[in-house]
Amino acid sequence: MGIDERDVRLQKLKELREIGENPYKEKYKRTHSMAKAKELPIGTKNVRIAGRVMAIRMFGRLIFATLKDFSSTMQIALQEKNLGKDRFKFFKKYVDIGDFIGVEGSIFKTKMGEITVDTESYELLSKTIRPLPEKWHGLSDKELCYRQRYLDLLMNKETMDRFITRTKIVKSIRSFLDNNGFYEVETPALQTKPSGAIATPFVTHHNALDIDLYLRIAPETYLKRCIAGGFEKVYEFARSFRNEGMDPSHLQDFTMLEYYVAYWNYQDNMDFTELIIKNVLQEVKGSLILKHGEDTIDFGGEWERKDLQEIILDDTGIDIYQYKDADSMRKDIIKKGYEIQDIEKMSFGTLIDNLFKKVSRPKILGPLFVIHHPIELSPLARKNDKNPRITDRFQLIVKGWEIVNAYSELIDPVDQRQRLEEQAKLHSRGDTEAMVMDEDFLTAMEHGMPPMSGWGMGIDRFVALLTNQENLRDVVLFPLMKPL
Repeated sequence: MGIDERDVRLQKLKELREIGENPYKEKYKRTHSMAKAKELPIGTKNVRIAGRVMAIRMFGRLIFATLKDFSSTMQIALQEKNLGKDRFKFFKKYVDIGDFIGVEGSIFKTKMGEITVDTESYELLSKTIRPLPEKWHGLSDKELCYRQRYLDLLMNKETMDRFITRTKIVKSIRSFLDNNGFYEVETPALQTKPSGAIATPFVTHHNALDIDLYLRIAPETYLKRCIAGGFEKVYEFARSFRNEGMDPSHLQDFTMLEYYVAYWNYQDNMDFTELIIKNVLQEVKGSLILKHGEDTIDFGGEWERKDLQEIILDDTGIDIYQYKDADSMRKDIIKKGYEIQDIEKMSFGTLIDNLFKKVSRPKILGPLFVIHHPIELSPLARKNDKNPRITDRFQLIVKGWEIVNAYSELIDPVDQRQRLEEQAKLHSRGDTEAMVMDEDFLTAMEHGMPPMSGWGMGIDRFVALLTNQENLRDVVLFPLMKPL
């Protein structure tokens, strides 16, 4: 068996240490990023840049190499007559593609017209043990991109650009909220009750307190406590966790943005939702027209609002409110041939939710506000004043994805207790997504909450929409992967 590249580089590392060369320097003082260095006048001296070696081309006593930093790539030239035989020989023997070096020299333009640093001195800053993938212009193995995202970022410019866009999206949202009088807060990720959404939680154990705790499924109930305490506009970019199935549009570990505003209702919230998303699109994309896959989505104008009942009726012929219980609806869903996994275990609200997700939501291009969800599906939302079977709730659907979920909040502690009791019964019967009783939250409600409306957005999903990605793993730097 031949010696592999890693063994060769380990031998070089050993030799470097034996000759007194530190292969891992503490720092390097740069004068310019590569992007700025390429803008300097020809002839500028004492230019110091640093980066990773991405290519080496040897021509006898002349070497060209390509370096890469965060800002750009840049060519350097190393000539034996400038460096001296020893330093020139050192580069040829010990510097490999993937290593980090620092270079000082002057700016010139080659005969091919490329701006280049004519190297007068260099330092090996960090010796790389493993070689980069052979085709340095890109990786194509999706699973390798997820498992070794650092290589994906390094090799694929579009990947780096996508994650830079993600940062710009979050900055734009945060700035818009701050400029509209919101305060950013932090709430617990470890909670004694899994509350704030209908979802299956992750369970862990607190050794010091000897109690089971839950990774939060949503920050909702704690943000509402902030409103009860006197805040009027709060938000949080909350790392959230749901122990549910994996597919391209769902992750178990994800970023949820939620905000709550005192004295608003869900209609005020829909108006604000249009404003914030249009602002982000203009700032980050420069347009309200978005291309995603083969579809073109127009976010201009006033967005349509449509009842959930009407949507399902149009698509299936099923009028969800003609049924008094889950069993009668279940029979008709099965009779019409709609296959829903675990349908026999589902409650009334969960049946409606899954029917919508199965049949209607995939058809919606949007942007569309789906409004007035059943009360059984919305245990924390305010009951509609005219129709007690529905809530003042909306979802923003785009390209078949739920981008925003929001509603006028339930602030009646008696009503809330009744709904949580019903949820707790469903949970005890095996519905792991149903909510449990939360006495601490009810105590906060009983101390009084103002009218308010709340809002939640899955940031990963929103970023995927704006960056034309179908899989959420492509917008998460280091998605969870099963170990090999």
